[in-house]
Parts: sequence; C-alpha cells; structure tokens
Amino acid sequence: MRSVTAALSRSRLRRLAAGVAIAVLLGVLAVVHAPGTAAHGARSHAPKPMVVLVHGAWADASSWSGVVQRLQADGYRVAAPPNPLRSLSGDAAYVRTYLDSLSGPIVLVGHSYGGAVITNAATGDPNVRALVYVDAFAPDKGENVSQLAGPDSALSVDPTTVFNFVPATLPPTATTDLYINTSTFLTSFANGVPITQARVLAVSQRPATLGPITEPSGVPAWRTIPSWYLIGTRDKIIPPAAERAMAERAHSIISFFHAGHLGLISNPNAVVRVIERAANATR
Repeated sequence: MRSVTAALSRSRLRRLAAGVAIAVLLGVLAVVHAPGTAAHGARSHAPKPMVVLVHGAWADASSWSGVVQRLQADGYRVAAPPNPLRSLSGDAAYVRTYLDSLSGPIVLVGHSYGGAVITNAATGDPNVRALVYVDAFAPDKGENVSQLAGPDSALSVDPTTVFNFVPATLPPTATTDLYINTSTFLTSFANGVPITQARVLAVSQRPATLGPITEPSGVPAWRTIPSWYLIGTRDKIIPPAAERAMAERAHSIISFFHAGHLGLISNPNAVVRVIERAANATR
C-alpha cells in the first residue's frame, strides 16, 4: 500500500512540476510578444514613415511609377509632387512647402537634380528622418549642379551639342528652357531603358531652365539627416565616381546597381530596397 501511495505522490509531483513549467513558459512568451515590452517588438509595430519622391530635370513624377507601385504594395504612404525645375532655391522652397503640409516622419528621396532639391528643402525640417539619393546630386553649400557632374559627364561638353534651347536665342539666359537632344537622351540619359520607352520619354521630357544648373546650393540637409545613396554603375550623366565622392562626403550608406541614369525606371526593385532600408532605420 505504501509503495502505491508513494507512486501516486510521485505522479502528482510530476504533473505539478509539468504544470508549473508550462505556466512559466506561457508567461515568458506573453512578455516577449506583448506590444511595446521589448525594443524589437516596439520597433516592428511603429508606423511606417511617409515616402516623398522628388524627380529630376527632363522628367516628371511619372518616372517614379514603378517605385510608387511597389512601395504602395508594401504598405507605405507615398507622394510624388511635381518639381518645378525653374530655380534651385525656388524648387526647394516649393518642396519644403509641400513637406510642411504633411505630418509624421518622412523619408525624402531625390533622383538626379531632385537630389539637389531635397538637399536644400529638408534642411532644418524635423520630420525628415532620412534622405535617399538615387543617381543624384548631393551638393555642399556654394556648389552647383554643373560642377558636380564632373568632366566625364555626357553633358559636360559644348551645350549647343547636347541641348535644344527655347527660346532659341543665344546666349541662353537663366530662364531659357533646356531640352536634351534626342541622340544624347537615348544614348546617355536613358541608356538601359528599353529603346521604345526611351523614345517616348525623349519626346515628352519636361525642360529645366538654365538657372537651377548654375545656382549655388545652400546649407545641405545631409549634414544633420542620415542619408542613403544608390549609385548606378552605368550612369553617363552623373558618372559613378562623381556620385561616390558626393555619397562619401555626406557619410551616406552606399549601394550600387547595374543601371544607367534612369535606374529608377529600369530597375525600380533596387530603388525600393534602398528606400525601405532607410525607412526601417527611422522606426
């Protein structure tokens, strides 16, 4: 009888121990998965920042279409306001006004000349948590876009050989519209884009005036805001060496992709990956 009683006692003890172990395990899991109880959990539940995309010269907001579709599919709020392309200070002021109409954290992205615009527009804006440069200019104070392109740029030649001027009166003034001629557009500006698509882009390009190309930049936002930089290794407008020099000076996190100057069109997946890395770093 004693042996039977002892066996039952041992059985009860085992069941009690098992119950206690399960209770402890459930308690631990509840703590791990409870919202806001751990840094990782709090980070993953933070709201996603809004992504604002600023296009460059000789383009419009539709150049971001592939990027917008992918970001929206991933649950991001996205805006792609028009860049006026009239003057660097004026374009930056317009984009800043647009940013001021938004609330919450922002990831601000610029392509090509759009990079110079976001560099100026985001300065002192506490809502802009990250800058992303895609084949873009990232000027320092006093620099202009034309000098940053460098001597190896396809546009660093006699301007009459690569641009059409409207009005055609020479010499051009700060308000003269510049259009890239078809040959340069297809071989250097849109290299890497399917030729049929490139031809459409060439005839529908939005001109930039001469003013933004030569106007000195202001205090750069990248001095105080973390930045990411995506370099197209086939870019003929802002050669990779020039892009890398700007990215390193800004202490940007640098990535590369096998694309020309319009890599945002030919390879939007690579662009989205960098934008989302920047967005995740703000949460």
